[in-house]
Amino acid sequence: MAGCIEAGTDEAGRGCIAGPVFAAAVILPEEFEDPGLNDSKLLSRSGRERFRDYIISHAKAWAVASATAEEIDEINILNASILSMHRAIDGLGIQPGHIIVDGNRFKPYGNIPFTCFVKGDGRYASIAAASILAKTFRDDFMRKAAAEWPEYGWEQNCGYPTKAHREAVMRYGLTPLHRKSFRILPDPELF
Repeated sequence: MAGCIEAGTDEAGRGCIAGPVFAAAVILPEEFEDPGLNDSKLLSRSGRERFRDYIISHAKAWAVASATAEEIDEINILNASILSMHRAIDGLGIQPGHIIVDGNRFKPYGNIPFTCFVKGDGRYASIAAASILAKTFRDDFMRKAAAEWPEYGWEQNCGYPTKAHREAVMRYGLTPLHRKSFRILPDPELF
């Protein structure tokens, strides 16, 4: 929206079975343009990390927030994702006049208008930037957590339900970071 301060927001980690869900909110300068900026899932790890530094140094405002595994279990992953987005917007330090959200679900943030865009992280720079920040900060969190719980391979899988991660759960049990409301192990006949 021309002349309006617009914040893009996105989350990372909805499909994981361990760890928090992270979200970021980003306000970019109006003249900001970078054709390489895209959905974090389409970039390599090194590409995401390079863009993270670039976004942090060029954004008018940015913030990253999360909702814990306990909160996810208590209010469900959709509500926890939206909660983490709201927390990220809280951290901006600049109140946006409009919020654009990756996906098709969001809850009002005060009285600020918002628009949801499916695959918005591939269409809007501020959402792509939020996607990259959420993903990189979440991955960093899970890699640090891997030092405390090395059996689960989080330095590689970042909490996603890989075969090795599920085998570790079968062998060592759950950690406090596991989302107990999720189906952590598939049906035994399928495993």
